[in-house]
Amino acid sequence: MQATKTVLNALSHSRGFKIDWVDMEIGFPALKANGSTISDTVITAAKETDGVLLGPVSHNAYPPISEGGLNPSGVLRRELQLYANIRPALSLQALPNPISRPIDLVIYRENLEGFYADRNMASGGSEFMAVDGVALSMRKITAQGSERIARAAFEGAMQRPAKQVTAVHKANVMRLTDGLFLQEVRKQAAQYPEVTYNEVLVDSAAALLVRDPKRFDVIVTTNMFGDILSDLASELSGGLGLAGSLNLGAKHAVAQAQHGSAPDIAGQNRANPTSLIRSAVMLLLHLGLKNAAALLTDCLNSALSESHTRTLDLAGSLGTQEFAVHLANLIRKDNR
Repeated sequence: MQATKTVLNALSHSRGFKIDWVDMEIGFPALKANGSTISDTVITAAKETDGVLLGPVSHNAYPPISEGGLNPSGVLRRELQLYANIRPALSLQALPNPISRPIDLVIYRENLEGFYADRNMASGGSEFMAVDGVALSMRKITAQGSERIARAAFEGAMQRPAKQVTAVHKANVMRLTDGLFLQEVRKQAAQYPEVTYNEVLVDSAAALLVRDPKRFDVIVTTNMFGDILSDLASELSGGLGLAGSLNLGAKHAVAQAQHGSAPDIAGQNRANPTSLIRSAVMLLLHLGLKNAAALLTDCLNSALSESHTRTLDLAGSLGTQEFAVHLANLIRKDNR
């Protein structure tokens, strides 16, 4: 987070706009101070800002919800009604990727329902133990949720050269839920005749991402499928440490690294901040700061293209903060 703020501060000074930072604690420090990993104060502040930058979190080690162990990411998505999780996967020529083929696609993942037990019900979770030894989980798919994410995907596709949308589903097995999802996506497809539309089963989509990623431009899918496929696509394009993500609703936006936290390297100045920086680029674009976003993208790509200016995980020599300082200096030197 600090590295990303360093870069954004340099960008704002270079491009003549102001950032008023409001820093709020979540996770274990908040739990210790307030009895909850994300407080009502944080939620209120998030609703009152133009955009939110959410630091990487991993809630697996949190105590039960009854003891304050809320998932901050899930809470913000529900409270701010962030129905679209937009996850680009873009490889860079200078960086190797596992399949040695270029990837340039965006996954639009429905963000508020599907197989996610913490955001399906008005109260309580959608997983339960019916009898001892039998665990059940319910999947909620709504016409409204499907229509919203489909419309966002088609609008996104209209901004890309290929103008293509692929709906990923498993309607051959989950005929009612994925059937409803596809019904709503097809309705949106009819309203965008300029966009090429097709449908692919989720298992086939996973295989095609490995074998023929250029087949995809914009993918729209349900929550769990989108979570899994976006991680796969990002790993194939160079790694989760490079993958940006934006949670978007009608009124609010939250930029969030696609990956979780890495407690094993916390405080060691070894984390790659690229994912959160790329997420910040998406937030800048959402806020209408196109020139600033373009400058940051160019400088980031330049830094990643040189082996000696990469972070340690990319066989470079720079730590987290040193990478941020280098990137900030590139921004200051640009005279466009």
